[in-house]
Amino acid sequence: MWFMFQQGKEDLTLREPCAKLSRLAGASATVAGDLVGIEERPPVVDRGRLAADRPRVSVVIPALNEAQNLPYVLPRIPRWVDEVLLVDGHSTDGTIELARKLYPGIKIVMQAGKGKGAALRSGFAAARGDIIVMLDADGSTDPAQIPAFVGALLAGADFAKGSRFIQGGGTADMTLHRRLGNWAFVMMVRVLFGESYSDLCYGYNAFWQHVLPQLKLDGDGFEIETMMNVRALRRRLKVAEVPSFEARRVYGEGRLRTLPDGWRVLKTIWREFWAPVSPERRLSGRGVYAPMTPVAPPAGVALGRAPSTAGLVTAAEQEAHRLTDQEQQRSTERPAASAA
Repeated sequence: MWFMFQQGKEDLTLREPCAKLSRLAGASATVAGDLVGIEERPPVVDRGRLAADRPRVSVVIPALNEAQNLPYVLPRIPRWVDEVLLVDGHSTDGTIELARKLYPGIKIVMQAGKGKGAALRSGFAAARGDIIVMLDADGSTDPAQIPAFVGALLAGADFAKGSRFIQGGGTADMTLHRRLGNWAFVMMVRVLFGESYSDLCYGYNAFWQHVLPQLKLDGDGFEIETMMNVRALRRRLKVAEVPSFEARRVYGEGRLRTLPDGWRVLKTIWREFWAPVSPERRLSGRGVYAPMTPVAPPAGVALGRAPSTAGLVTAAEQEAHRLTDQEQQRSTERPAASAA
């Protein structure tokens, strides 16, 4: 009897905690269900605060009779881009009308002058973003790569240039003679300017707007791309190469003429080599070149702006330049003292 009484007592003792655990489990399931419901709801994003914490990005697209190709370009531009400018070279195929349908917020800029260089300069003058990205309208440059170029600038570069000839890059739109010509120009720039560019005649670039006055662009044709790359070196800007893949034109034929435009590129390189450089740029040290595969900053991190100074040098380099200036001053004072 005593054993049966003890057995019943233990059953009661165990039954009460089990009932409590069941009630807790039910409550936990209810809470878990509520949490699942919360996770499935879209997060509330303060777009005004995000816009205030990051630099504005403008995309400049020169176009001339590219109506067939725009559907492969404009819808692929990331939604976080703040401004898209289509620079129209007086198209006659409805390029402007289609661009407004595909991208209702697009800004149309009428080109001043003729040539790709003139179109880009018109777009740069009208852009209001902190960062400017160059994009082709023929579908050869992928808008999905824009974050890589912006990421390179946010990582500290002044000028981000695309390269088809580093790891991660490539091209499907380059004949053998164009490839050889580009290689020859790259070697020429390496010899004359002492930097290791891997690509030169490619138009997928991005840069901070505050460096634009230093480039002082004045090219009208396809040589504008070479001019930008070389002047970025001569102005001692911090340049980063970003791997990029160049696709074929979707429709139509390209306007690049191999021999005439190649001659313009050659003259641009030679002219830049002999052009004078301002003294303050000579004292700022060599241009900083860094091939890189940039990574976009993690979500939720405020995106800072690049430093306002164009030449990024270390404290040791600054001290070396100071000592050099002092030595030059002493050397100029010694002849004057001996003459006296």
